[in-house]
Amino acid sequence: MSKLIHPIAGTVALVTILSFWLATVWSEAFAGEQAVRMVKTLVPYGFFILVPALMAAGGSGFSLGKNMRGPLIVAKKKRMPIIAANGLLILIPSALYLSFKARTGAFDMDFYVIQAIELIAGAANITMLSLNMRDGHRLSRRRAGHPETGGA
Repeated sequence: MSKLIHPIAGTVALVTILSFWLATVWSEAFAGEQAVRMVKTLVPYGFFILVPALMAAGGSGFSLGKNMRGPLIVAKKKRMPIIAANGLLILIPSALYLSFKARTGAFDMDFYVIQAIELIAGAANITMLSLNMRDGHRLSRRRAGHPETGGA
């Protein structure tokens, strides 16, 4: 069951974070204040999709990797605490703060500083989740008997 849940949950988590990030950049770059307000107000509601997806991906990944060894597994296991800490300590608090500020129309220096931090942290998580997905594809091909996937 973990072999089915893990890639689906990981993909949902990555696509959700990517959609938050792209919506933020798009609204700031090409749309007006109303679009920024809407995006920042709606992002926390996306946590109802994101948090369970990340929990399912983490739990199923832990289950799948508990008896596995090798550099790809080590790399994935090293990234996960960073991804989790980044999300819990930076991304979620930032999103909640920015949502509050946007709903009140307070697009001040604090808003933009926190938004810049959020975009950098979000890009880091997108990168690390993408690397985990890449490594997961390599592992699943290797287990399926496709040696052309190469080394670690």
